[in-house]
Amino acid sequence: MFKKCVFTLLTLFMLPAFAVEKKNVIFILSDDHRYDFMSFMPKAPKFLKTPSLDKMAAEGVHLKNAFVTTSLCSPSRASILTGRYAHHHGIVDNTSPIPEGTTFFPADLQTVGYQTAFVGKWHMGEVDDEPQAGFDRWVSFKGQGRYTDPLLNVDGKKIPHEGYTTDILTDYALDWLDKREQGKPFFLYLSHKAVHAEFEPAPRHKNQYEDAQPDYPKTMDNTEANYQGKPDWVRAQRDSWHGVDYAYHGDLKFEDFYKRYAETLLGVDDSVGRVIKYLEQHGLDEDTLVVYMGDNGFLLGEHGLIDKRNAYEESIRVPMLAWGPGMLKAGSKSEVLVRNIDIAPTILELAGGKTNISMDGESFLGLLKENEDSGKNRDFLYEYYWEHAFPHTPTTFALRGTQYKYIYYHGIWDKNELYDLKNDPEEKHNLIDIPAFQQIRNEMRNDLFDRLAADDAMNVPMRRGSWQAADRLLD
Repeated sequence: MFKKCVFTLLTLFMLPAFAVEKKNVIFILSDDHRYDFMSFMPKAPKFLKTPSLDKMAAEGVHLKNAFVTTSLCSPSRASILTGRYAHHHGIVDNTSPIPEGTTFFPADLQTVGYQTAFVGKWHMGEVDDEPQAGFDRWVSFKGQGRYTDPLLNVDGKKIPHEGYTTDILTDYALDWLDKREQGKPFFLYLSHKAVHAEFEPAPRHKNQYEDAQPDYPKTMDNTEANYQGKPDWVRAQRDSWHGVDYAYHGDLKFEDFYKRYAETLLGVDDSVGRVIKYLEQHGLDEDTLVVYMGDNGFLLGEHGLIDKRNAYEESIRVPMLAWGPGMLKAGSKSEVLVRNIDIAPTILELAGGKTNISMDGESFLGLLKENEDSGKNRDFLYEYYWEHAFPHTPTTFALRGTQYKYIYYHGIWDKNELYDLKNDPEEKHNLIDIPAFQQIRNEMRNDLFDRLAADDAMNVPMRRGSWQAADRLLD
C-alpha cells in the first residue's frame, strides 16, 4: 500500500503542470486582420488604438512570427480546426464543401470532458450554417454574413437579430459562459466576421478615424523601379478588383478603404476586452488560456495590392496573442515560426486530448509556457489555388523559411520569386535571377516540390465556374 501511494505521488509530480487540472480555452478568430495592425506594434498606424489586444500582449505572449498556410477564409479555418494543410483537408477555396468523413479537433475535446461552443463565422461550404459535430453550442450564419441585423443559426434554429454582428456574437459567447455546466472545463471558439471587406464599423466607431492620415507603404508607388523584378501579374492586378487603382471596380477610394478597415477593427478589440473582463470578474482568468489570431493577413497597398491570397508577408502573416495569467509569463515574445496548423495540436496537448486526425501541425505549448523552442524545423509550405470568381491571383505555392522565401506560380508564364526576408522584409528585391542566390533558389525549389510530391499535393483542383460575379468579371 505504501509503495502504491509513493508511486501515485511521484506520478503526479512528474506530470506536466497543465496535466494536473484541465484548463479552459477560448480561441478568438478575426477575419483579414493583418499582423501589424495592433497599436503596440512598431509599424502600426500612429492613430490606431487597440487597448484590449495591447493588454493581451503586455500580460501574455506575443507570437511575433505567426502565419497561415493558405491566406483565404475557408482553407485557413479548416486548417485551424484540423491541424492540416489545405491539400490534406480538401477545403481548398471558399466554395469547396467539407469532404465527407472530416472531423474537427473540438470533437476530441468533448471525449476528454470539455464543453464546447462555436459562435460566429463558420464559412466552409459557403452556404452551410448548420450545426457541426464537436460543438455542444452552435451560433453561426451563412457564408460571409453581414455586419448589421444578422440572421443567425442558433442550434439549428434561424433567428433574426438587430444590432451590430461583432457585439451580438460576443453577447452569445458570454451568455454561454454564464449558462455552461459549472465544474467542467470548456472550449469556446469565438469567430468574428470582422474585419472582412466590405468594412462596416460599429456605429460608435464610424468616422472615428475620418481625419487620420494613412501610412502608405513604400511599395505602393506605381513606378518602374518599384516593380522591377516583380511578376507581370502583380502590376496588372493593380488595376483590378484587388488593386489600389481600381479597388472593387472603382467603387472605393483607397484612403477611405484604409480608414474603414481600422475603424471596423475597433469592434473586435472591444470584443476581446469584454471576454477578458468577464474572465477576470468571474475568477476564471487563472484557469483559462485565451488565444487570439487572424484567419489570414491583408495587404493595404503593398505592391499596389489590397486583399490577401498571394504569398507576400502582409498576406500570410497574422496576429497571434496568448493570454493566461495563471499559466503564462507576462510580456513574453517569441520569434519562432508558428502556423495555423499548429493551433489544434497545441490546444489538444493542453487539454490532454488525443486525436485520430493525421495532423501536419505541431504543438507550441512549450513555447507558450517556458518560451521553449523545440528546435524542429518550422519552415512551411504555402498554397493558394486559383479561383474562378477572383481570377486576378494565380495558383501559388511557396516555401517560407526563417530567412528566405521561394514563391512558385503555377499555370502562368511569369517570373517566380525569391526573397531574403532578413535583409529585405518589404520584399522589394526579387533574387530569383541573381547568380549569387542560384543555389538557395534551387535548393528551396527542390524542397518545395519534394514536399508537394511526398504529400501527393500536386493535383491542382479545377472546378466549373458557377458564381455569377465571376461571369461578370470575365464578360
